[in-house]
Amino acid sequence: MANNASDDDDETYSARRQQSRVKRRKTNAGRPIATGHRSTRATASLTGILDAFQYGIQLGSTSDEETRDDECFDTVVESLLPEYLQTRHDAWARRCDINESGEAIRPLSRYETTAILDYANKKNKGTGTPSIAESIVLRKIELQRQRRRANAQSPLHALKPPSLTSLQVPQQSSAPSAVLDHLRTIQSTPYENSFASRLYGSKPRRTPGLIAVDWETRTPWTNLLDDIHEHYSLAHAEREQPGRIRVPITYASLQPRHLSQVHDLLIRVFWDGINISDSLKYSPEHCTVIATYGHLVVGAALLSSPQETYITYLVVRAGWDNSQIATTMLYHLISLNPHRDITLHVSVDNPAMLLYNRFGFKAEEFIVGFYEDYLSSQSRASMNAFRLRLRR
Repeated sequence: MANNASDDDDETYSARRQQSRVKRRKTNAGRPIATGHRSTRATASLTGILDAFQYGIQLGSTSDEETRDDECFDTVVESLLPEYLQTRHDAWARRCDINESGEAIRPLSRYETTAILDYANKKNKGTGTPSIAESIVLRKIELQRQRRRANAQSPLHALKPPSLTSLQVPQQSSAPSAVLDHLRTIQSTPYENSFASRLYGSKPRRTPGLIAVDWETRTPWTNLLDDIHEHYSLAHAEREQPGRIRVPITYASLQPRHLSQVHDLLIRVFWDGINISDSLKYSPEHCTVIATYGHLVVGAALLSSPQETYITYLVVRAGWDNSQIATTMLYHLISLNPHRDITLHVSVDNPAMLLYNRFGFKAEEFIVGFYEDYLSSQSRASMNAFRLRLRR
């Protein structure tokens, strides 16, 4: 009977011990961990989890059953889990990047890499050979895992040669110093103006509201600048000649930076008190054409609105006339408003009548004293005007 009691006690103690072990090995979900679970690098590389394991083992070695139930592994992990999650979130935030769509992306973790490879292997066993794209992606993921296992920080470390060779310092050239000085004085052509840019293309600066660019037109002002530059070169041949940058005439829609120069130009040519700031509110891309040379406004053509299509002003700066600038601005202004009649008033003695006639404008009405409210009595321009219309 003593032996049977001893055996019963041994069985009771063994059952209690197994039950306590199951309790200590429960997860947060309350399910016991399978005995065949294999600890991988993804799960065993966390310092906090290892400390929790060590603390749980120390608790398991105690003989107090209530202490083991109250301070089991789940309780320890539950207290450490918020800190671990915050640390992982901070690490991911440092490693995240932004793609072209503005979305945050991060590298795969070890667990995610292993899970993807295992899923791909199971899928390939059932479906056969993966596609080329899938093979490339899986190969990259596998290489990433191998580098992590080898503690490689970058792919460049794997390609680093085993030894380094010393840099050979080039010897000084034996050419005469005069030849070297002449070679150093050679100025290279800017890429934008080079033959290579014509072959491979160039990326010029983007001009807001750009309509056209004219590289061929020569105006009286640009001819004067060329004469001054040539005179300086002949008078001071011994000096270093400054290089000249060729600038085109650019046609664009009205921009806020043009307002001050356009106002000054209109006041000089017409009369005081002109303000075209409202043109920025009424589709300036269809109603305005501004000609500029660099940052200088050399001409302006303005419509009242896309609905009325009435030409209010057409002006060219002095020294830039007789160079087809007005013709180009009027052409683009008409092209920007197709299938609509365009009207205007012009003084009877204004040479611009010939320009309008070339574009097909026809006189509809003769108005006496049209400009009396705008021009002074001492003005040489006629007060009478024609009303012209371009029928479309």
